[in-house]
Amino acid sequence: MKKCIITVVGKDTVGIIARVCTYLAGTNINVLDISQTIVNGYFNMMAVVDVTNATKEIAAVSKELEEVGLGIGVTIHCQREEIFEKMHRL
Repeated sequence: MKKCIITVVGKDTVGIIARVCTYLAGTNINVLDISQTIVNGYFNMMAVVDVTNATKEIAAVSKELEEVGLGIGVTIHCQREEIFEKMHRL
């Protein structure tokens, strides 16, 4: 299984999770775990997703998610899970 970590940060507004998940579903990316919180009007979400059967390359998914974020006023990053594993390897 190939996983990515998606983070979403910005001013809270209606439909952020819906827009992100609609994009993921349309690209055949499955959400494995998701957490979101709103602090003082600011939205923060982290999701672990399975990209094994994605219909697009991860670079394209990352760029398109950034564009989705621009459209709804948030910042979205998509990074491979391996980046986090290598950062914390001692």
